[in-house]
Amino acid sequence: MRRLEREFAAELARVRPALSAGYTAALPGARAAVLGRLWRGLLYEPLPGLTVTGPGRVLLADGRGLTGPERRAYDIGDVTALRLDGHPHTHPAELLDALGLPGTGRLAEDLDNSVASLALSRANASGRPPVTPEEHEQSVVDGHPYHPGCRNRPGVSVAEQLAYMPEHRPTVLLDLLALPANECLVTGPWPDSLMDGDRLLLPVHPWQTRHVLAALGLRPYATGVIAARPLMSARTLAPLDGGPHLKTAFTTRMTSGVRDISPGSVRDCVPLSDLLTTLLTTLSARCGGGLRIARYLAGAAGGHSADLSVMLREPEPGPVLPVAAVTRRMAPDPAAWLAAFARLAMTNALGLLSLGVALEAHGQNLLVSPDADGLPYRLVYRDLADVRISPARLARNGIAVPPVSARLLSDDPAVLHAKLFGSLLGTTFGSLISLFGGGDRATEAGLWDVVAAAARHASEALPATSDARADRAALFGERIAAKAHLLARLEGAPPGDIWTGLPNNLADRKFA
Repeated sequence: MRRLEREFAAELARVRPALSAGYTAALPGARAAVLGRLWRGLLYEPLPGLTVTGPGRVLLADGRGLTGPERRAYDIGDVTALRLDGHPHTHPAELLDALGLPGTGRLAEDLDNSVASLALSRANASGRPPVTPEEHEQSVVDGHPYHPGCRNRPGVSVAEQLAYMPEHRPTVLLDLLALPANECLVTGPWPDSLMDGDRLLLPVHPWQTRHVLAALGLRPYATGVIAARPLMSARTLAPLDGGPHLKTAFTTRMTSGVRDISPGSVRDCVPLSDLLTTLLTTLSARCGGGLRIARYLAGAAGGHSADLSVMLREPEPGPVLPVAAVTRRMAPDPAAWLAAFARLAMTNALGLLSLGVALEAHGQNLLVSPDADGLPYRLVYRDLADVRISPARLARNGIAVPPVSARLLSDDPAVLHAKLFGSLLGTTFGSLISLFGGGDRATEAGLWDVVAAAARHASEALPATSDARADRAALFGERIAAKAHLLARLEGAPPGDIWTGLPNNLADRKFA
């Protein structure tokens, strides 16, 4: 065991000894899962000091060679070992240390944390098939299918992971923080139930109470008063008594981002909900709908602080599950399932793009509602803070630009295409096809044909504008932009998204 794995094991022996054996048994698989994600990044991100010389072969600047299995950009799954000059490495952080690439110190820490947390998650995974929406949310044990930091949670102890993280299926008791209303940024109608005279009562995650409020000189008004179940995003919770979902600040790094809520996001949440609702009304008239938005109803930031923020989001309607929670068992006919999903996703995502909004349609933000036969018949999109809006496209469609943060606005087609196609093609469809195809390249090729057919149909149904032509060219272009997870964690990397180019699996299918 590496140091962090030993520390996890020691704490687990104190707080949940019944899981100790399962944790130890899960470590090799967790290492292989993270190593597989790391190998994809080494092959497809332009890291300094590395050159890809062939399928499964990488040359280092000092002449050493790294070899592993052939891996397409959309492949998911484990890699048990990579060989550096013939020497096998089974731990991703150990391998990264051995490579000696510049600026990778904190990335190696991410990998160590991800392995240990993933082993803990697998050790405590439920063996029961999910039934309720919350159970589907909590069934995603392994996290992001391509991110090497898929379970990176620094600053969250073993006991806290067991108490708060969704895959451990806890009930979390949220606290309330009372702040003068005139000192708070509020968007939307704040509910009377969360008021005490002239003070707002802000729901606060108990982790935030313990680790952040005290440092700010604050104490909760009441503790443990809202019982809720965490959804796939640990800081978003569904109250057991019903009502809006609560997106809380959780100010630590999970995966690769710090999970606070900026005042800008609080200001934007209701105007973004209004904009997307308006656009979907227009789109529904054109193509029959099939997509709903989980609207933000209100948001508040105490003292205009990202650490003291919360947003209230309407629950997703009806039986629904995140795309990331879809399993092979749920799609006995993968081609039929994928065809139904692709028709909905491509029609609505391309339609919204033509109107002026690029969604970040990955497996956590995009949800499916199955019909009686288990096929997708409706989609739900949630978490609006990472969309991109084109003021020029909105204007060409007679729609006013909402009062939102400047960071959300861009008329650059490359920005819009990266946001949508990087998430939809690079993550959502890629992971589904890898899941359904299971490494059978002929089966996977047939499934990509299904996606391409839906993409052609959706793009050809749009008005023949210059925007639609540019979108179609990018949709079927040779490469798509996707987030570079390793580059983003190199020391000295600029804040925000960093992009790399991936082969586009729709490129050769444009006229098929």
